[in-house]
Amino acid sequence: MAIEQLVWIRNDLRWQDNPALYFASLKGPIRVIVIATPKQWQEHHESGSKIGLRAGLIRCLFSKLVSLGIPADLIEVDRFKHIPDILCQYCQDNGIKHLWYNQDFPIHERQRDQAVKQALQAIHIEVHPQEPDLIVSRPVLSQQGTPFKVFTPFYKRWLTMLNEQSIEPLPIPKKQADALSEQPLTMIWQQPFRDDLWKPDQDKANQTLWQFCHRKEDLYDKQRDFPMTPGTSTLSPYLALGALGPRECVYAIAYVCNEQGRSWQDSIWLKELAWRDFYRQLMLHFPTLSKHKPFKPETDRIVWRDNKAERLAWQKGQTGFPIVDAAMRQLNQTGWMHNRLRMITASFFSKLLFADWHHGEQYFMSKLIDGEFAANNGGWQWSASTGCDAAPYFRVFNPTRQSERYDAKGEFIRRFVPELKSLDNKSIHNPSTDQRDALGYPNPIVDYKTARKAAIEAFDRLKNHHS
Repeated sequence: MAIEQLVWIRNDLRWQDNPALYFASLKGPIRVIVIATPKQWQEHHESGSKIGLRAGLIRCLFSKLVSLGIPADLIEVDRFKHIPDILCQYCQDNGIKHLWYNQDFPIHERQRDQAVKQALQAIHIEVHPQEPDLIVSRPVLSQQGTPFKVFTPFYKRWLTMLNEQSIEPLPIPKKQADALSEQPLTMIWQQPFRDDLWKPDQDKANQTLWQFCHRKEDLYDKQRDFPMTPGTSTLSPYLALGALGPRECVYAIAYVCNEQGRSWQDSIWLKELAWRDFYRQLMLHFPTLSKHKPFKPETDRIVWRDNKAERLAWQKGQTGFPIVDAAMRQLNQTGWMHNRLRMITASFFSKLLFADWHHGEQYFMSKLIDGEFAANNGGWQWSASTGCDAAPYFRVFNPTRQSERYDAKGEFIRRFVPELKSLDNKSIHNPSTDQRDALGYPNPIVDYKTARKAAIEAFDRLKNHHS
């Protein structure tokens, strides 16, 4: 059985709803290749836990492929730039005539794919890029044919386009031969992660998705802002590495909503998934976002405060603001942070510490198990008011108010800042100086009112200068 089709799997570590894998398999028998680039991941500040989960998901994928009689190889190189030569050699050694992959977004990845395409075409191997990992993969444009810079009109158009396409996930490739014997995989780059929270298993990801849709999706809007309520899907690590396809999520939402007699287009969780598409499409339309530039060019002139001690206190969860510290410790301990808390901690960093959002973005990326360049960058620029559709610069979260509102009984704070657990439900949000001293908890590193005023004035100056 000559195999002429090669599928190159990257951040799409799944066998279901995988365009490259499925469409290649319709053309004849396939092989699969995964190319690990540990040095490049480090340069992109990927976290140890994300790299660990990736290793587990590769194992899981390979085990499924060999059961379908599909040979799979894992090759390791340092960086993207080595990939074109490696792929050329591999294709020639294995009689490959066609390469398939799903398109990517950030600029380095797109340059890598372009280089691969040129190298392979030069030796007469056809390259078949497939739809990128989006729910609506065609560009979502305004009537003037321009990209949207604001989410709400984007979302309306996105929904219309979604209604015009099939939401049926693509099937698993058919079994192509008897099961192969499993080869041991060496991944010296793999790192520990919380596999008690995220099992590296595509079936487990699917099970979590359907359980969420059956039990929590209809309450998502009411529960998603409270970090102690398990109201979110916690599927983001699987989505970031493509162990779960975004269309699979839409299909599950639609299926369960139809079953329960609700309109799936009104799902608030669907709207959250649309933000993921929004930020990824922005990367395609505005390549400067991949080059560490703010979306609003004038905000490049802001002079951020560069206080390393404050930055370190924020990273360690020692700012003296209990909700901020609890959130940062959750991130450091689990590799994940609740979305409401991501907004609170990022707003605190970029507005109250008035620290350069690039540092915060990078720190999150280096810790998050679901770190995903487009969404992380989009979220940070939103918080720092430098991004598209960003929070107005004069809106500055008051961490204590946020804490009283979303962790009213202080349960989340008690879990991650145990030194405060003896305090009552009121004072736990902002302990007195005496309480702090007695419990060995730091005083606030900034004064909210002063810091808020300074941040607003800095943006005001920019606006006046700009106009």
